[in-house]
Amino acid sequence: MPTIAAQLVEAGLTGGPWMRDAIAKVQGGESIQSVVEQVQKEIVKKVPLKDKGADYFVALEPLSHDESRNARAVAETMDEVMRTPGVTRGAVMPDACPAGPKGIIPVGGVVESDYIHPSMHSADICCSVMLSEYDCGPRELLDAVHNITHFGPGGRSDQRFQLDRSIVARMERNPFFDAQDRDHAARFLGTQGDGNHFAFVGTRESTGRSCLVTHHGSRKLGAVLYKKGRKAAKKHCKNLCPESLNPWLDFDTETGEAYWEALQIVRDWTKANHEAIHQGNQFYSAQKDNFWNEHNFVFQRDGKFLHAKGATPAYEDWAHDATGLTLIPMNMAEPILITKGKNNHDALGFAPHGAGRNYSRTKHKTRVEGTEEEIFARETQGLDVRFFSGKIDVTELPSAYKNAEQVREQMERFGLAEVVDRVLPYGSIMAGDWESDALWRQRKAGRG
Repeated sequence: MPTIAAQLVEAGLTGGPWMRDAIAKVQGGESIQSVVEQVQKEIVKKVPLKDKGADYFVALEPLSHDESRNARAVAETMDEVMRTPGVTRGAVMPDACPAGPKGIIPVGGVVESDYIHPSMHSADICCSVMLSEYDCGPRELLDAVHNITHFGPGGRSDQRFQLDRSIVARMERNPFFDAQDRDHAARFLGTQGDGNHFAFVGTRESTGRSCLVTHHGSRKLGAVLYKKGRKAAKKHCKNLCPESLNPWLDFDTETGEAYWEALQIVRDWTKANHEAIHQGNQFYSAQKDNFWNEHNFVFQRDGKFLHAKGATPAYEDWAHDATGLTLIPMNMAEPILITKGKNNHDALGFAPHGAGRNYSRTKHKTRVEGTEEEIFARETQGLDVRFFSGKIDVTELPSAYKNAEQVREQMERFGLAEVVDRVLPYGSIMAGDWESDALWRQRKAGRG
């Protein structure tokens, strides 16, 4: 039996903010056709952007000219985001920075809405961090992880890791996934991508044990779902609000429900991806501490959808597998913070996901002095830092990020989360600048 929402759409009612009231009328005993006729007389076919955006909380205090410039850019784009129909509240974290044209949610942004906006959770769906403790030395652990994982583009050619059949079965039943997506889910298991994704090894301050913290998202699987979700949302809003950069899906429709379930499948795949790396080396023991949290996702709370793009949930029971602890990494030379959230109502219950940036990657390259080797040696002194591609990426070195102590101070001052432990750095692995010798560059230089 189709849902009430599906029957209303089939009878000619366009999806929109009036759908909830229409469903309530049908549940109250009115006929589908009668409700469709009533609502169509009352609604305007297009839902305009709001003249004034919804309010949002700012937990960001700039302390320099460059930070003020960054904060202004964040405000400009957030002001536009909050004009989106259905959006009710928002928040900006201390690590906030713009991530696209004006009107696109910034990194460090959180938005509460009546709807699901695929554009607001990033193409790197469920980008997340996981910690596990081990009884071995940090060098041994880093070597073991280096041998089993993969950074950079593409999936794996081997079948070292096997995907749980229950995830495959759920993908088979969901209209947002096809056979190619299931292939991506299998081939990319145990891989960590590029950019700011990492495998960080250090020592937990409270226990003295070696810890592995991995940071990555849903890889090709999530990137493809992001495109499909945006396409579905644009179709849904084609006549409703064509000018919005943040089209939406109504959860009370079959498409909206299917996309929500697709997000949960991607979440479970991403957790399995972390676990493959954490459990795939000889030092793993199930008895040791292990927990994780995502910072690019959509969360459902009190009938609303909380969209986080580079923001960490810091309220109780944010997920069925929440442990009360969340991880906030800063940069490869700084301790990773283990925190307890403070469920700050103004901040929608969120905390920062890291240190954030004041400059783009390209701009940062123009601001640091010396050769890549000199910069690397200066900023990673005393650490075992490895780039999987063999190419140094200066845009991922510590100077590319905001001041870690300042971000932590603002997180605590604004009451977002409390630091209860730390993972002190030993070393890390990242993809590195694999694009510097990409095939298209070789061809351009006449070498390919």
